[in-house]
Amino acid sequence: MLLFAWPMLSEQFFPTAAPPATKIEAGKTEVVPNPGADPAADSPAAVRDRKLVLGETPRVQIDTPALKGSINLKGARIDDLVLVKHKETIARDSDPIRLLSPSGTRDAYFAGFGWSGQGITAPGADTVWKASSNRLTATTPVTLTASNGTQRFIIELSVDENYMFTIRQKVANLGEKAISVAPYGYLYRYGAGKDHDTWTIHAGPVASYEGKVNYGVDYKTVAEDGAQRFDATGGWVGYTDIYWLTALVPDQGVKGALSFRPAPGGATQAQFEPTSARQVGPGQMVTQTSRFFAGAKDINLLDDYEEKGGIRQFGKAIDWGWFEIFEKPIFHYLNWLFRMIGNFGVAIIALTLTVRLLLFPIAQKQFASMASMRALQPKMKALQDRYKDDKPRQQQEIMKLYKDEKVNPLAGCLPTLLQIPILYALYKCLMLSIEMRHQPFALWLKDLSAPDPLHVLNLFGLLDFNPPAFLAIGVLPILLGVSMWAQFKLNPAPMDDMQKQVFAIMPWVLMFVMAPFAAGLQLYWITSNLLTIAQQKFLYMRHPALKEPLPAPAPAAKPAKPAKK
Repeated sequence: MLLFAWPMLSEQFFPTAAPPATKIEAGKTEVVPNPGADPAADSPAAVRDRKLVLGETPRVQIDTPALKGSINLKGARIDDLVLVKHKETIARDSDPIRLLSPSGTRDAYFAGFGWSGQGITAPGADTVWKASSNRLTATTPVTLTASNGTQRFIIELSVDENYMFTIRQKVANLGEKAISVAPYGYLYRYGAGKDHDTWTIHAGPVASYEGKVNYGVDYKTVAEDGAQRFDATGGWVGYTDIYWLTALVPDQGVKGALSFRPAPGGATQAQFEPTSARQVGPGQMVTQTSRFFAGAKDINLLDDYEEKGGIRQFGKAIDWGWFEIFEKPIFHYLNWLFRMIGNFGVAIIALTLTVRLLLFPIAQKQFASMASMRALQPKMKALQDRYKDDKPRQQQEIMKLYKDEKVNPLAGCLPTLLQIPILYALYKCLMLSIEMRHQPFALWLKDLSAPDPLHVLNLFGLLDFNPPAFLAIGVLPILLGVSMWAQFKLNPAPMDDMQKQVFAIMPWVLMFVMAPFAAGLQLYWITSNLLTIAQQKFLYMRHPALKEPLPAPAPAAKPAKPAKK
């Protein structure tokens, strides 16, 4: 039941890993195409040929160290963007990640900016803007202008060396009457994205307002319940995938509304707009500044935009969950180890060694407690036999025995309990951090954020088939099971027969359960098991009583027969 039900449960509550980056065929490592990657422009899966769509309108090229693409002058849309530092697969010639795509292509995804108000004729989707330059870089901004004779609309665009655009929307009143204008920005996305929203990791619409981040809205909610609106001063709104983010960031001092609303054809639209319009008298001009993030969810970069850029809660675009207090310190330490060592697998091993060293004093107390518990086993067995028909009395006598002997039966569980948040934190880091995506270790392990590709059931790639997920047992899961079996063999044998059976089967059950998880998580667990075995060998030398056979319990005294009258 566990083996067959686990794959279905884990995908909803604990997604196992990123898609496999490699596979083993005929003993050789082959790169696996990303099934969720955006197709090439001339792919038959595309609605229209992207090259043709991009060539139909005048454009301003985007060229920065992190971004390539273009701005559509028809409608003033940022609708063509790839992330040059991140690739679809680990292959050297892999295409970069495509984030934004113009209307009319598969997975259309773009940002635009405009105005609403009274007394104005605002530019629309068919308006062709004039550009001050044909190239936007990190050092050369671009100004777009459109005029209808009585109002001039200006959009000044600049971008930093990473993923943040700054947009200054200006309106000049050239007429003789006052007008009111309300600048807004929007993000249009067709479809529900390629990453699935789960209980532990949010993917989909996300909004920050009034000091909190709302992960509760998804594409289905917008489609079925209609528009979702959040009044806020500042904040931000957009769409998050596991590794990528687009976010509209209005002026943090302006009171307005953030919203998600359904769009025709199964699309959704995120939007920000001020609560009230601004009055512009004849000959006057008003300006409102907003920002637009489109890029990778680099943890340090998001935190930097939050701390230095004044975007509240921007670091929480990454759904750390309840255990952020453990997860972020472990990530920063692991990332520091990676920068020092240069290999993420070795960094994970170093992290494991650090954890075991920190827990070593507790492990000493654990073994001392185990020695004390082992010495009590004969007495406990005698009590169990004496009061086998009176369970409440049996428990009372055992607790009294613990108190008299000054033994804490839970002390042996403490190191295991302390490792649970560490293991979960590493799981979230491997699942969420772009820094660990496509990081190799050694030999066949080319991506530690994906499962082990070297499967036993297809004879390590010699047979032409891929086993199902719950039977995809690789070398790392086998090593995990063997190391856990060896660890359990070193533990004092429990006296209870049921416990013996549980400990005998648990390593092999966990081997199946852990097989679909990220190789980096399995590497951590294997290393931890090996260090525990070495630690046990050392501590057995200090507590030899743990290896001595238990004396047979004394026979329970038979209750005296009542005297006859």
